Amino acid sequence: MTDPTAGSDDVDVAIAAALAGAEAVRARYGQRLSRIDKGAGDFATDADVAAEKAILAVIRAARPEDAMLGEEGGRQGAAGAARQWLVDPLCGTLNYAVGNMLVAVNVALRDGPAAVADPFSGEVFHTDGTTTRVRLGGSDTEAVPTAATQLVDVNLDPPFPSAPGFRATALLAHPGFAERFRPRVVSTTLALAWVAAGRRAAYVTDGGDLTGSVHFAAGIALCRAAGCVLTGVDGGPIGQAGSRGLLVAADAGTHGRLLSMIRDRG
Repeated sequence: MTDPTAGSDDVDVAIAAALAGAEAVRARYGQRLSRIDKGAGDFATDADVAAEKAILAVIRAARPEDAMLGEEGGRQGAAGAARQWLVDPLCGTLNYAVGNMLVAVNVALRDGPAAVADPFSGEVFHTDGTTTRVRLGGSDTEAVPTAATQLVDVNLDPPFPSAPGFRATALLAHPGFAERFRPRVVSTTLALAWVAAGRRAAYVTDGGDLTGSVHFAAGIALCRAAGCVLTGVDGGPIGQAGSRGLLVAADAGTHGRLLSMIRDRG
């Protein structure tokens, strides 16, 4: 069998790896799943594990000298590797386990190209670090962010490390929110890809520094390359010491309005 990544650029490796993970996820959908308890109500399934193995196999074959950090298997590869791949093989495990198809497969080279695959739509959102595109059926179209939908995805999953300074529920209850936006809760970082592609106006989540997170690295890369506005929920630069969470918007106006509501605790 020919290696589809032979002689490929890093973005091609990211796409191939994400597609391999998506195939594993799709193949196990609707089957009886074994759960692996992670504590605090979190868990993985054998589909998560299988998808991560498929992703890592692609990366190992194409980039044997690189290290990999997977959500399920932790760090693998050469200890002194100069490059590292961040892998979230099944973002939205709870959705998947109950038969909800809103999930994503995230693959990102740290500070480099990235890909997010939707196992059920067949779409792959990918970036070479400069432009973000959406691939479907072998054809690519450029992702263009827009706030036209006025739909804002808000992550409501615990824990809530920024409380009481920031509470997602308070943002949803802000009178100005309902005047301009409509909330959505996808419960997967697929929503970040949708902001990059103009299907969501914004995405908001709590948390710490998310730039090196296997969950968020690929989505952040897509949104940055697409020209979205990204900060922490405090308005500070992502990755800045003390900055928390993530506020990603299609444009500066949307970002400014949401940030103003977050800061208005009145």
